[in-house]
Amino acid sequence: MTAEGQVHVIDDDDAMRDSLCFLLETSGLTARSFTSASAFLEALPTVGGGCVVTDIRMPGMSGLELVRVLRGMRPDLPVVVMTGHGDIPMAVEAMKSGVVDFLEKPFHEDAMIGAVRKALEGGRNPVRAAVDSGPILARMETLAPRERQVLDGLVAGKPNKIIAFDLDISVRTVEVYRANVMTKMQAHSLSELVRMVLLAGG
Repeated sequence: MTAEGQVHVIDDDDAMRDSLCFLLETSGLTARSFTSASAFLEALPTVGGGCVVTDIRMPGMSGLELVRVLRGMRPDLPVVVMTGHGDIPMAVEAMKSGVVDFLEKPFHEDAMIGAVRKALEGGRNPVRAAVDSGPILARMETLAPRERQVLDGLVAGKPNKIIAFDLDISVRTVEVYRANVMTKMQAHSLSELVRMVLLAGG
């Protein structure tokens, strides 16, 4: 595997980092691991191509801060971020900053491999592909007013509890609306939902 197919894994959790590198390498990719964002930045001059997979919440520099730095220093390096449930607002902000995808932990192995391969393919052609927003906007038109409010909350990076508080409804009701939104928007994950709405300018 060439450097163009190398995946740079950044996570302060030893077990997560090791298991992710194992997963990537058994899928035919080359993985290089780093214990922190600062350690990766120190090695940046030796990094050719490939992509970055980083945890969002780490001691010192966060994954979101790393995304911002890389956007200025190495915009050619596509990034996938991993996030815990409570870090969804940061992950959405990272998505708005141009990351390829974000995956909630625990994630399915196939989802990670798919996100990494998409990042590697996109890294060779960093120009964002044109998106036909018509179908996305048409799906958004099918949402009931309350469903659209929940969608807006999700895209703003708000967790279910905050959306429930803002709309004066129960968390369970938010979960029901959220499921309806995912179905109507034909989104298989929260990251896919956020991405399609952001790209459509919704």
